[in-house]
Amino acid sequence: MAATLHLQKLSVGTENVSDLAAWQATKRAQAEDGLPRHVTRMWPKRAAELLNGGSIYWVVKGSLLCRQRIVRLDEYIGGDGIRRCAIVIDPELIRVVPSLKRPFQGWRYLKPEDAPKDLPVGRENEEPLPPSLSAALAEIGIL
Repeated sequence: MAATLHLQKLSVGTENVSDLAAWQATKRAQAEDGLPRHVTRMWPKRAAELLNGGSIYWVVKGSLLCRQRIVRLDEYIGGDGIRRCAIVIDPELIRVVPSLKRPFQGWRYLKPEDAPKDLPVGRENEEPLPPSLSAALAEIGIL
């Protein structure tokens, strides 16, 4: 059986987790069955590991803030005729302990041991710390 692997992806244009949820609620962001999806040009080479309990971790404004379980990978042919990968995800946004991430293009694999932990029950609706404060705390080893 394949090991589990995750993805991390920048959520471009969103200010917070609520913005991400609002975007995913639009028809444009959904697969035919209504589940949210993220369409990407590259098909993951390690698909079996992603589909073995993997999640996509979203980076919002420089911090990893939440994750969604990866349900499946669908082939998607755009209006330009190019084959792409639609990463279909569970609609539940699970808040995680915020961690700083530098900008990157596309998506990156994320090993389970490097993934932030889910926020404890009751803390899911907390606002993340300002990026400058998070950076300062991370620098001294608190975050």
